Amino acid sequence: MRQQSDSLHKEPHICSEIIEKMKVGVIVFPGSNCDQDLVDALKISGFKSVVKLWHKQSDLENCNVLFIPGGFSYGDYLRSGAIAPFSPIMKEVIRFAHAGGIVVGICNGFQILIESGLLPGALLRNKNLLFVCDYVTVKIATSDSILTSNLNIEKKLRIPIAHGEGRFFAKPEELKTIEDNDQVLFRYVSTEDAIDINFNPNGSLNNIAGIVNKKRNVLGMMPHPERVTDNRLGRNDGKNLFENLLSSFS
Repeated sequence: MRQQSDSLHKEPHICSEIIEKMKVGVIVFPGSNCDQDLVDALKISGFKSVVKLWHKQSDLENCNVLFIPGGFSYGDYLRSGAIAPFSPIMKEVIRFAHAGGIVVGICNGFQILIESGLLPGALLRNKNLLFVCDYVTVKIATSDSILTSNLNIEKKLRIPIAHGEGRFFAKPEELKTIEDNDQVLFRYVSTEDAIDINFNPNGSLNNIAGIVNKKRNVLGMMPHPERVTDNRLGRNDGKNLFENLLSSFS
């Protein structure tokens, strides 16, 4: 498994001085339940300074990168991620993103980024109307992102999902813009690399599992890479993404 994981990389270069200076913030809402998993995954992947940021604060504590983790912010009342954008910290997150800061949303974090207007489209109820918890195979759809720039675009990642509202939707003209601008980050595929609706766990248009904004500094994905960063837990495919993020700053 380690050999397979290493083969995903080209040859990233990581400067130790940058590692020491990098500070990552993980935003915590009432109902977040993947925040500590994410903190641990980032540290395992080489980040030295990782802090939790409570949703009521308005200080981003000089973080260089922000993550919004998975879970059920505000209990998913109204719809997933719909209330979180009104938290005090999100005004700062939006300002940070508009200034070019890197923001990554995973699962509920992806939903929050869309609800905040930082990413296009919508995330609807899964096509089968059920909560889906399973492993999926995703293919890197673009190398033009801070999560994937040093990874082999031909390789696939095996990553778990756990969501009830993960069906990516956009109006035809918006979807065309996303595709034309190379904004699709990951697609659900079969183990044989086929983009087939049968391997699409939620009915997402074009098998989209993650996207990036036009400026390429805001990224969202439904799969949980933080859950596969240590071989002791079975896989470490997700570690490749976090290590690549770190190396992208060098």
